[in-house]
Amino acid sequence: MGSGRMMPVTMVADMARPRGWHLPGGPTLVRWLGGGWTALVFAFLYLPIVLLVIFSFNETKSGFRWEGFTLKWYEALFQNRVLLHAFGNTLMVGVASTLLATVLGTLGAWMLYRYRFPIHRTLEAFIFVPMIMPEILMGVSLLVLFVILNFNLGYLTVIIAHVTFTFPFVLVGMQARLQGMDPSLEEAAMDLGATPWQAFTKVILPYLMPAIASGALLAFSLSLDDYIVTVFVTGAESQTLPLKVYGMVRVGLNPQLNALSALGIILTIVLVFASERLKQNAKGT
Repeated sequence: MGSGRMMPVTMVADMARPRGWHLPGGPTLVRWLGGGWTALVFAFLYLPIVLLVIFSFNETKSGFRWEGFTLKWYEALFQNRVLLHAFGNTLMVGVASTLLATVLGTLGAWMLYRYRFPIHRTLEAFIFVPMIMPEILMGVSLLVLFVILNFNLGYLTVIIAHVTFTFPFVLVGMQARLQGMDPSLEEAAMDLGATPWQAFTKVILPYLMPAIASGALLAFSLSLDDYIVTVFVTGAESQTLPLKVYGMVRVGLNPQLNALSALGIILTIVLVFASERLKQNAKGT
């Protein structure tokens, strides 16, 4: 016993360690739990979307049993005059409100950046009101305003309402872009003989163009899927696609809505990638 050799400490530790799989601890356990939770969140968010796209090609009209591949729901969608008319209304309102919101947001951000006046801070604070106000309150307040002004509910009232809640997003994004601008750009242009208008259109506007395009995409996407504000200010002939879709869903599930949603998802992905590309270009300049 006295002549026996002492076993290395590491060997003793290996023999004492339990065999088989064991739960990791410390940072590894945190990474596993964080990764599992992230996977569950993404599955909760995107699995219904994936299923919706898959069943837009399903042969059956109701239920979630796969009975074969078909494109007939897409064909029926493009022959549905009610949905096509609502989609046309949505595009018209979206394009008109986006153009107005982009112009107002760009000019407003430039004036707040370029000029100082007594209520400057107050005005900047009020810009955020449409962004944080509950949509139902905005819809009711706009409806009351249009009734007081004796406006007939229709395309004009919908466009005004959409401009009201979209242009602050454009303006805030433009302000962030202007904060990183070198003030000497305008001064240099005017020293070279440019008028204030020429300095704005030929120097400042090209610098702001990535933020303008990104803000326009955001305004268009907000206008495209708005329901709550629109339902208060629309007329019978100016109903947009979200209103028609909600009316169809209340009656029952329609496979055409699956096809419509799949196309909407594709459009959303394109807008998101375009917006991110414009943001990357803005950071690089």
